[in-house]
Amino acid sequence: MTRRLSLRLRLTLIFLFLAIVAWGASSFVAWKQTTDNVDELFDTQQMLFAKRLIALDINELTAPERMARTPKKLKHGHIDDDVLTFAVYTTDGKMVLHDGDNGQDIPYSYRREGFDNGHLNGDDDLWRFVWLTSPDGRYRVVVGQEWEYREDMALAIVAGQLAPWLIALPLMFLLLIVMLHRELKPLKKLTQALRVRAPESAEPLSPKGVPSEVRPLVEALNQLFSRTHAMMVRERRFTSDAAHELRSPLAALKVQTEVAQLSNDDPLARKKALIQLDTGIDRATRLVEQLLTLSRLDSLDNLQDVSRLSLEEVLQSAVMDIYHPAREAEIDVRLHVNAPDVTRTGQPLLLSLLARNLLDNAVRYSPRGSVIEVTLNADGFTVKDNGPGVAPAVLGRIGERFYRPPGQAVTGSGLGLSIVRRIALLHGMTVTFDNAPEGGFTVAVRW
Repeated sequence: MTRRLSLRLRLTLIFLFLAIVAWGASSFVAWKQTTDNVDELFDTQQMLFAKRLIALDINELTAPERMARTPKKLKHGHIDDDVLTFAVYTTDGKMVLHDGDNGQDIPYSYRREGFDNGHLNGDDDLWRFVWLTSPDGRYRVVVGQEWEYREDMALAIVAGQLAPWLIALPLMFLLLIVMLHRELKPLKKLTQALRVRAPESAEPLSPKGVPSEVRPLVEALNQLFSRTHAMMVRERRFTSDAAHELRSPLAALKVQTEVAQLSNDDPLARKKALIQLDTGIDRATRLVEQLLTLSRLDSLDNLQDVSRLSLEEVLQSAVMDIYHPAREAEIDVRLHVNAPDVTRTGQPLLLSLLARNLLDNAVRYSPRGSVIEVTLNADGFTVKDNGPGVAPAVLGRIGERFYRPPGQAVTGSGLGLSIVRRIALLHGMTVTFDNAPEGGFTVAVRW
């Protein structure tokens, strides 16, 4: 697996690369602009000097004359002999005056007026010349300057401008390293906090000092930790509840199995033990199914695969599902639809499970010959039986997990109404439990 460079090193290298590119680009632009400005300045200087020479009375010069040679070094100064040089010719190419240095080596040219490039006699260096003809047409004046001098001048100007930045670049580089270390320090603290964090901890990470670009990551991690902690709590509770609730039915199953094994000589006792064993298996199976259902419901934060459902169809389906168990218990289940066009957005399987659990609970705890009435209204539906109801003292605990009112003859796990409450909460509904005034137990689901 390829190991990536650290963020600090990558940022440093990126800054260094950008600084070098920017410095190189600015150097090139500065060089071009400076050379253009220097060329314009010296061209103007050459032209002005040539015009001053032409303004002299050259007609008095009857023989070639030259000025004194310029010394290389002067007190308090330094003179370059290639800054400017000049010569004066007659139109037939006879030199009548030069500057005493390089002017005597300027070759005569009878080409057009203006600027031209060329070489001195016996020299390979490129020079810049400007040619002008006197007003009377008898003389030609040439003023020259070496191109290398111009380039050196432009280079000196550019170097003077960019050298401070080149010196400041290492300082900026060191300052960048210090600033990156300071700015990335909160990330190192965050890394350390994550490294020593307990797996089950629900304490959120502190966003203090964290850059704004990283703060959404910290908030997302806190949300993840919260969800993970809630999931671990649910799993622990599920494990604890399952271990506690399954202990009794499994112990009963073991006892009935032992009774059946010891009843080889008593067919009646053996048959009774097998019947109770079958009943215990059904009870354990139902308990496991309800535990798994409740565990899945607890892990849901929002519903998926939702659709618009007709509550009348949901209740009709639940009544049809409970029809045969109710008939065996000699219980009549009646559906009253006061609002036939009521629809809700929900998960079809969960809403069907809610209705079936309510009807199953009513059938299981109602005496034989009872009537269960399911009534659909515009703002909810109710399931009412005419059984004994529950004591007012325990009415507030109905719907708690694994809670069953004392004195119940029917076996159960105390999870059915808990599942109803969780499904209703996921659908934005409320569930209330109450004793009916005329007797019986009523469950109202509102929205």
